[in-house]
Amino acid sequence: MIRRILIAVPVLFGITIINFMIVKLAPGNPVDMMINPSSSPENLEAMKLKMGLLDPIWMQYVKWLNQLFQGNLGYSIKTFEPVGQMIGDRMGPTLLLMGSALLIGLVIAIPIGICSALKQNTALDHLSTGVSFLGISIPPFFLGLAFIYIFALVLKILPTGGMSSLGGDGGAGDLIKHMTLPALVLAVAIAGRKVRYVRSSVLDILGQDYLRTARAKGLGEFVVTSKHAFRNALIPIITVVGLEVPNLLGGAAITEQIFQWPGIGQLTIQSIMSRDYPVIMGINFMIAIVVLASNLLTDLLYSAADPRIKYE
Repeated sequence: MIRRILIAVPVLFGITIINFMIVKLAPGNPVDMMINPSSSPENLEAMKLKMGLLDPIWMQYVKWLNQLFQGNLGYSIKTFEPVGQMIGDRMGPTLLLMGSALLIGLVIAIPIGICSALKQNTALDHLSTGVSFLGISIPPFFLGLAFIYIFALVLKILPTGGMSSLGGDGGAGDLIKHMTLPALVLAVAIAGRKVRYVRSSVLDILGQDYLRTARAKGLGEFVVTSKHAFRNALIPIITVVGLEVPNLLGGAAITEQIFQWPGIGQLTIQSIMSRDYPVIMGINFMIAIVVLASNLLTDLLYSAADPRIKYE
């Protein structure tokens, strides 16, 4: 595992180089977004010079990297707040939303996928396949707007957005009500993708000889499926769950914007619109760390699911 961590370090810095190049080569700059009609071209050039935007790209990256080594992600060009503090304030709500969505998606996908595999080529199998394709196909922004219209505007049982009610007690019940719709939007896509993986993994295991032996010993079908088949089908399932983190982060950017959830996704959209380079780079850096950490955690879960897998 130490070797894997050491490999992850240069990968992380390679990601920062690519992200920095993409951010800097994108059209527009912070001065253009803050332009005052009365400002003269000389004042605009002076502002760009003060912000270091006229330096070569490699020099700008070296300056950013130097700040990073000092534990400083820089300051927002728009609000002048420390980028680390801005990301820290938003990371909690995003992790809460992502964790809830992942849990709901897996609770939906695993039972449906197992039942679909056990009832292969039946009406239940075809129905679960159709539902999973539907979950994958519906865009998150459309599903989010549809949920707001149905549950918030028509039925009036859930709030349209935010993380807490204005003037409310801010308790767990209020938080759950606000989190329900965005978590369900993300969970629908997760469940749609995972049903097919769970079904395929369980089908690969069901035909193995050791399951026939277990049945021949008189073990019930529930025990055979839950204790023997499902555990051995966990390896590919763990893999796709680990790969779900980037998808969740991408989906959260849209979902948080729709539901005004104060997380990293909403901050990302706002920073892109204002060309707030330090915030964009800080977010990209933190997301890269989260994704790499999820990959390392996935490797550790392999050994927990299958004792035959050992890490030196």
